[in-house]
Amino acid sequence: MGEKPSEFVGLPPIAHSELLQKAIGLSNEEATKRRIYSYTKSFNGFAAMLSDKEARKLSGMEELVSVFPSTQRQLHTTRSWNFMGFPSSAPRRPFESDVIVGMIDTGIWPESESFNDAGFGPPPSKWKGICQSNHNFTCNNKIIGARYYHLQRNLSEMDIPSPRDSEGHGTHTSSIAAGRLVTNASLAGIADGTARGGVPSARIAVYKVCWSGDCSDVDILAAFEDAIADGVDIISLSIGDGGAINYFDDSIAIGSFHAIKKNILTSSSAGNSGPDISSIANYAPWLLTVAASTIDRKIVARAKLGNGEEFQGMAINTNGLDGEMYPLIFGKNAPNISAGANSSISSFCVEGTLDKALVKGKVVLCRGLSDGSGPLLAGAVGAIMLTNGANDDSFWFSLPVSVLQSNNSEQVQYYANKTRDPTASIYKSQGVFDATAPYVVSFSSRGPNPITPNILKPDLTAPGVSILAAWSPLSNPKVPYNIISGTSMSCPHTTGVAAYVKSFNPTWSSAAIKSALITTVYAMSSTKNTEAEFAYGAGHLNPLAALTPGLIYDAQEEDYIKMLCGEGYNTKNLRLVTGDQSSCTSTNNGTVFDLNYPTFALRAQQGNTISASFQRTVTNVGVSNSTYKAIVIAPSSLKINVEPNVLAFEALLEKKSFSIKIEGDAPKATISAALIWSDGTYNVRSPIVVYTS
Repeated sequence: MGEKPSEFVGLPPIAHSELLQKAIGLSNEEATKRRIYSYTKSFNGFAAMLSDKEARKLSGMEELVSVFPSTQRQLHTTRSWNFMGFPSSAPRRPFESDVIVGMIDTGIWPESESFNDAGFGPPPSKWKGICQSNHNFTCNNKIIGARYYHLQRNLSEMDIPSPRDSEGHGTHTSSIAAGRLVTNASLAGIADGTARGGVPSARIAVYKVCWSGDCSDVDILAAFEDAIADGVDIISLSIGDGGAINYFDDSIAIGSFHAIKKNILTSSSAGNSGPDISSIANYAPWLLTVAASTIDRKIVARAKLGNGEEFQGMAINTNGLDGEMYPLIFGKNAPNISAGANSSISSFCVEGTLDKALVKGKVVLCRGLSDGSGPLLAGAVGAIMLTNGANDDSFWFSLPVSVLQSNNSEQVQYYANKTRDPTASIYKSQGVFDATAPYVVSFSSRGPNPITPNILKPDLTAPGVSILAAWSPLSNPKVPYNIISGTSMSCPHTTGVAAYVKSFNPTWSSAAIKSALITTVYAMSSTKNTEAEFAYGAGHLNPLAALTPGLIYDAQEEDYIKMLCGEGYNTKNLRLVTGDQSSCTSTNNGTVFDLNYPTFALRAQQGNTISASFQRTVTNVGVSNSTYKAIVIAPSSLKINVEPNVLAFEALLEKKSFSIKIEGDAPKATISAALIWSDGTYNVRSPIVVYTS
């Protein structure tokens, strides 16, 4: 990877093939065949099919900045916007229709009413992209561009070689971020209301990189390159990979770094590997990393037993058994012996483990959570699943299901085992009020940041549970609007708000928009999420407050470079990220504590005394002639000193610097504190987190 080419303009693909010939000894024909992509618009590089030995040879060439392998990534709203205090009547600017949201995902279903372009004018003049109109795919003045990438893979039968979405995921995320208002939207009458995105008047540009659930690094980089060159304002990416990946090996970190060079913020999902600690994805400091939390509506499915007892379970049933009672059988009592299953195996109701003769026409009681295919294919009319998990999310099943938590298990099992002819019924799902919302859902990946532990991740949380949005009718269920959950859904909520802020502040940098979102959140309680900031970051997204943050923490490309150098990156590894001739020297070697980040995190060593200083600079975007005073909220075990503790601004865009010094004993558990800069009108809040590894 490298900086955008100069001497190769017009012939970069040929030059890339020549590099392959020179390094590996390939013929021109073979080199051209091996080269998958040439990245020539926003940065200079190429992707090629190479063996490990060939890749090592290539990496030794002086002409190349970096070589890294391509890996596969995984894919990570009638009520949610109102829940956040962001009604459809929120103030709008005409510039919103000039904001272009780039969606890197599974494509889009352009015929959805959420993307109808009625009333839209032509695309903004800054738009430089194209529409790949394969397989009857057409763009319009809402979806102004669409591309697809699949050069490294053989497509499955369900995959369509066009930007058209056959999975539903990209259609769903796009409509959350920027779908227009659609009245009477629901999933078979469930969660009915008006579906809408955060910026209904914004334009959408689609970059399809995911096929049958997998998303290749080479395709992701190609999408970033095109999105940057096409002129998008915000990039939304609900894709990621768990585990610790160094930034110089991470296509998303690299692509999004090139985006910030052009002042484009990338909003990304935190991942669905929670509640494990350090399971978070997309943790580069220049990314906006979004966790998933609940809204005040949950989707439930009641189960009723023959003795009259009813239980409120979790599931999305578009149909129920209408109260009709059917025989109830425990999966363990119906093993498919001919297939080698015993009662222990069949109790989990996995596909092929149930005896059809015993299960047909009955409701099956199953241990654990499954996709329901086992009972369905065995001829069951429904299933009651008993789980020891958190059970804080609902899934769609292809037959009526009710998922019950462990506190109901004993009663249900006792009835099934002790009753001579047990019966049960399962009802169609319905939305009910959840007074405990919001809290971070169990599947949402947690911090701390595995690569840069002194940068807090996630940054914030947003609605990601039981979200109704547009869907591809080629995917199950075959509906125009579907309810699904994931950090994939919380990410585009934040994307929409970032685009909303951009529409009011078109000259703000990507870091400024990110700061506005982070410092204006609703504070959340650690009583619901014991992982505290490692679950929800700064707190819950607050769309209207993000318009008026008062102060912002701004940062530019060079600030991230200094941080990387201070974190021990040598010049070679730095260039893997930046793609240019940046180098780490004594003049640009900073520390992670000096990166102008809107939150504060400190990893301490157990048994040691804490002493650390952070340097920050804030820019006044509130009102002129304003004075902010520092308010520190911290337990007595920490001494936090802010110097100076008063910042007086005479003009807008004026900058003031301050330092924070933290002292105390290393905690046995995570300590949460906060710094609030307040002028009496604006309250600019930054969490402070001290923890041990």
